[in-house]
Amino acid sequence: MSSLSVNHLLGIKNLTREDIELIFETATNFKEVINRPMKKVPSLRDITIANLFFENSTRTKLSFELAEKRLSADIINFSSASSSVKKGETLIDTVNNILSMKVDMVVMRHPNPGAHYFLSQHIDASIINAGDGTHEHPTQALLDAFSMREKLGDLQGKKVVIVGDIMHSRVALSNILCLQKLGAEVMVCGPTTLIPKYIESLGVKVEHNLKKALIWCDVANILRIQLERQDIAYFPSLREYTMMYGVTMEILNSLKKEIIIMHPGPINRGVEISSEVADSKQSIILQQVENGVAIRMAVLYLLAGKIERNS
Repeated sequence: MSSLSVNHLLGIKNLTREDIELIFETATNFKEVINRPMKKVPSLRDITIANLFFENSTRTKLSFELAEKRLSADIINFSSASSSVKKGETLIDTVNNILSMKVDMVVMRHPNPGAHYFLSQHIDASIINAGDGTHEHPTQALLDAFSMREKLGDLQGKKVVIVGDIMHSRVALSNILCLQKLGAEVMVCGPTTLIPKYIESLGVKVEHNLKKALIWCDVANILRIQLERQDIAYFPSLREYTMMYGVTMEILNSLKKEIIIMHPGPINRGVEISSEVADSKQSIILQQVENGVAIRMAVLYLLAGKIERNS
């Protein structure tokens, strides 16, 4: 069996194109498994996985848990809201305590960029980044690209626009890196205040006019406004943002082609995307959710294979 070139999934930037292709191939096989009446396989029966969420998460946490259960892994769930982190315990102490329970893999979401890299240097377990601050969210980018491939085939030369709050989004950076490795062209679109200055150095196009961006693209990945990460106002009001950057059926119908609509969730209906668009036949939002479980199963399975070979 082919093997990943990495022992951890810290970010898309650490993966090769061959790694991404292997994850997709494995996820395709797991999609067949999760659509069978008997959805469980014993692949990770002797593996213990700790889910460490130092930030709130519903969709990603549930998706990882379901993926782990489908693979028959043993699971430890940890939420910092109800832990000794509140009493001042450090990240290393928390993780060492959990590792003393003989954990093989750690799935972690943390508010600080680079927390996963720090951990990977200090502990002897396979680390999967489930989101670090505004830095990366690799499994989201993988499931997004996998979902696009299902609809479009090869992504070489395809045009993808990421619309919305690029500045505070870990999804945007991971998506840009992943899509570029697969040969797609990427554009970002949003208010000037929500597009970081460095973005063009990543080789992406920048567009501030939503209609022009949608005319250009094959796929529009719509991000929500992350109000919880904003300490100052980056635009006058949500209403004004919606008027300028909200994706509606009226705009989609005015295009001379049909584009694919995506959203990593959670959706603010009526803000960045109308309910009509989110539920339309152009939307693959529910396929993204289903593919999220298959992609996370693939990543867990392939990294567990590395553990077994290294032990």
